[in-house]
Amino acid sequence: MSILHEIHVTGQSIWYDFISRDFVRSGEMSRLVDAGIRGMTSNPTIFEKAIAESADYDDEIAALDGTFEGETPPSTSAIATALFITDVQMACDVIRPVYEASNGADGYISLEVSPYLADDTDGTIEEAARLYAAVNRANLMIKIPATPAGIPAIRRTIADGINVNVTLIFSREQYRDVAEAYIAGLEDRHAAGNPVDNIASVASVFVSRVDGMIDGMLEDIGQETAAELRGKAGLANARLIYRDFSEIFGAERFASLVAAGAARQRPLWASTSTKNPSYPDLLYIDNLIGPDTVNTVPPATLTAILDHGSSTAALGIFGTEDEVFFEKLEGAGIAVADVMTRLLSEGVMKFSASFDSLFEKIEEKRARLRAAAAE
Repeated sequence: MSILHEIHVTGQSIWYDFISRDFVRSGEMSRLVDAGIRGMTSNPTIFEKAIAESADYDDEIAALDGTFEGETPPSTSAIATALFITDVQMACDVIRPVYEASNGADGYISLEVSPYLADDTDGTIEEAARLYAAVNRANLMIKIPATPAGIPAIRRTIADGINVNVTLIFSREQYRDVAEAYIAGLEDRHAAGNPVDNIASVASVFVSRVDGMIDGMLEDIGQETAAELRGKAGLANARLIYRDFSEIFGAERFASLVAAGAARQRPLWASTSTKNPSYPDLLYIDNLIGPDTVNTVPPATLTAILDHGSSTAALGIFGTEDEVFFEKLEGAGIAVADVMTRLLSEGVMKFSASFDSLFEKIEEKRARLRAAAAE
């Protein structure tokens, strides 16, 4: 039994934050699933790297591009989406046994709606439905950002019976809005006479990015007290969100949905690679192990877990010390609510920039492949 299986005994599932065509086709994904990986996530940045930095997609790009003899070529966006769908379908099929063995608790692959729709509720709802139908796999999760426009889209998408991975959660306020949207979506679905025992969702809370921004602000302040606060905000925020999760999904309101077969929306710890080299490489892994959670890890972090990771549960019902910590941050001049708003805005912009870059690379490949075919 690997360390990943040992962690799962605590109630936490380790998902892999990576996807590429070669990773699936080579059998590497199957090997990691056997080792205990229980799901996979993707985002625009991951797809941008996979498609732009290899020739694995060139044949499909050429086929999608058409002959151009009087034929209108598909848009770059349409080609990109087709590439995403192929990868996700293959990955869903590889990990389907985990989905079946866990009765739908794990075994999911996540595919994100376009970041260009982050401020468009109706557009997000429509794209979520379109992608879910196109992939046509029960173990697909659609990723929707926890923006103000994304919250009502989450409720509607859950009500429509689509699994949702809510991404770009930074603040406790965001998290509570996300949990409310999930529960309200299940209530809408149940009231309409539809089953709720086949819906899964996770709430992706970004951890290290919180430290990245707050640490920088503390360094600018330069106070001795500020130095003592570095590297602690991400974990404190996650622990408080875990307390909120326990309270919300342990309340009487959700009990009626549990009776109908509904599952809790588990917190998923995202952005868990250590960005500061002076911090332990598994700072955001070992300290966030606990029941009813997921941790999604990039390749380097997974390697570290397999080498020297812990399988000891570290999460409990925290509160007072973490609340006092944030009071100290405010006292040091850090406006935490403003930080969380900035992080959300930057997160959307980073994913949009990855889409911009990906579309440019696909256009370059299209031109190169056309020229090669004409020779």
